[in-house]
Amino acid sequence: MSRAARLGAFIVATLAVLAVGVFIIGSREYIFGSTYQLKAQFDNVAGLAAGADVQVGGVHSGTVRSIALPHQPGEKVTVYMDLDKATHEIIKQDSVASIETEGLLGNQYLAISFGSAGQGEVRNGDTIASLPPLEMSELLKRTSGILDSSQQAIQNATLATAHLNSVSAKIDSGQGTLGALVNDKAMYNNLDQTTSTLRDTTIKAQAGVTDFQENMEALKHNFLLSGYFKKRGYEDSADLGANRIGGLPQGTPVKTFTYPAKQLFDGRDSAKLKDQKSLNAGGEFLTQNQFGFAVVVASTGMEGDAQKDLVLTEARAMVVREYLVENFGFDDSQLKTLGMGKQAGTNLDADWGSIQILIFPAGTQIPADKPASASNSPKTEADSPVQAAAAPTQRP
Repeated sequence: MSRAARLGAFIVATLAVLAVGVFIIGSREYIFGSTYQLKAQFDNVAGLAAGADVQVGGVHSGTVRSIALPHQPGEKVTVYMDLDKATHEIIKQDSVASIETEGLLGNQYLAISFGSAGQGEVRNGDTIASLPPLEMSELLKRTSGILDSSQQAIQNATLATAHLNSVSAKIDSGQGTLGALVNDKAMYNNLDQTTSTLRDTTIKAQAGVTDFQENMEALKHNFLLSGYFKKRGYEDSADLGANRIGGLPQGTPVKTFTYPAKQLFDGRDSAKLKDQKSLNAGGEFLTQNQFGFAVVVASTGMEGDAQKDLVLTEARAMVVREYLVENFGFDDSQLKTLGMGKQAGTNLDADWGSIQILIFPAGTQIPADKPASASNSPKTEADSPVQAAAAPTQRP
């Protein structure tokens, strides 16, 4: 190859490298791409310079074109940035610009957050919101404050240790009641004997309670007495609180089914269902519709013993729930129970009481099984509002 040919090849290669470099730099600075401009204002740009990166979601998507100082005190520094057209779909009116640092001591860059789907798109030249940058000087001041607090805590701990040593010395020397107890063997022996007696008494009491519970459980399964419990619709009192809530939530139910207790149960003091099919409309609604959760609320009239009626309403709510769960297909964790006991002015029957199935929309928070101060029940279709129990329901 001649000298002229080699020179020509060298020149062509040099021009190619130069052209590639121009295009690389141009693509980074978005000289050859389609861009639009946004602005953001800051009290302090914390060392951000023109030409710095602009990142959207952590991806390089633009550059800082220029930074303009305010014309008078009290105004803010304005940062002008060029952004790739592709970001126009994710940067919205509620997007926020913030000045970040690469690493602990790296260069500053501008980060823009994604906008919300329901917000409008930004236009060329719009100003978006901004967050103040975290400066290293401010961070160092905070760190210094934390160190000062730590030193004070160490001093307090040292003082407490000194006081504890003083107390220990007094106990060792027999001063005070605790010192006498530690150093006087006779007093210690008397206290130990008293503690042992109390412990033995407690163990005997616990054993007596356990025996009583076992006897009651045996009585429940005794064929002579099992009818007494079955007549009331349940055999194990622990079942009454399995799906119980402490009160009704705030808000209005989307659907309410109300039944007179006399229609559903076979006695004034019974939780045994006699007309289960009356509940089918409520069960079909739970099966065919989306809902957040539902609660079976049972109440009685004002006559009779308050504690017995409280247990009765819990049992009634439980057996209604069991019928709905067994006969209709829905998520049984969404159906809760609430026994209200005596309720004045809310019952369809002044003596027997009523049963309500309150169905709440999605998003309603299920109250926990704990005391509630006085929660208001939502309005129903057939009755005045059911008032939530002021005191927590008790296990029988």
